[in-house]
Amino acid sequence: MLEVNGLSKEYATPGGNLRVLSDVNLSLKAGDSVSIVGPSGSGKSTLLYILGALEPPTAGTVLLNGRNPFELDEKSLASFRNEEIGFVFQDHHLLPQCSVLENVLIPTLVARGRGERTQDVAEELLEQVGLGPRIHHRPHELSGGEKQRVALARALVGRPRLVLCDEPTGNLDHASTEAVAELLLKLHEQNQSILIVVTHNLDLAGRFRLRYKLVDSILHKS
Repeated sequence: MLEVNGLSKEYATPGGNLRVLSDVNLSLKAGDSVSIVGPSGSGKSTLLYILGALEPPTAGTVLLNGRNPFELDEKSLASFRNEEIGFVFQDHHLLPQCSVLENVLIPTLVARGRGERTQDVAEELLEQVGLGPRIHHRPHELSGGEKQRVALARALVGRPRLVLCDEPTGNLDHASTEAVAELLLKLHEQNQSILIVVTHNLDLAGRFRLRYKLVDSILHKS
């Protein structure tokens, strides 16, 4: 369960405080899928980073399964993000020196109690995203769509309860966008996580059960 109540975010500027988010409220349960659209600079990525416990809000609360990550100490917060949240960014952020499989396994290296099946899980995910035969390739040997599929597998390898995607198809051509979107929704259906995707792609946004628009710092339900 994700509960967001009265969330606001301001940044100090020479001309005074700049409000990016105002009184955002969300209530999502396992299995919910959400798209958020809005003009550039409207605060979509900022909202995603707050939900992912990467940036604190100015006001309001974020609770994931009853826990407020911003009340945790630094070490506990890092563990919380690693165990509970999966990120897929517009830029895949793969390590060039690592193989496809090694890139997917990176989040598990610091996780506790995930057992020895992590490599099996990673290999299974790579099969599901169509990269089973390429697990030993390096990122420079992959297309843009293939790199993003690796990033998707990496985000899901820990079976996170919350999956956040910031323009996951923004750098892809139409065919790759369709392929990544299909995989994202298929794997979400299997895992029954909470999925939130920020996108400019209205076709992609329309495929989600819940749709929101962020305009003038206010989140509206579409």
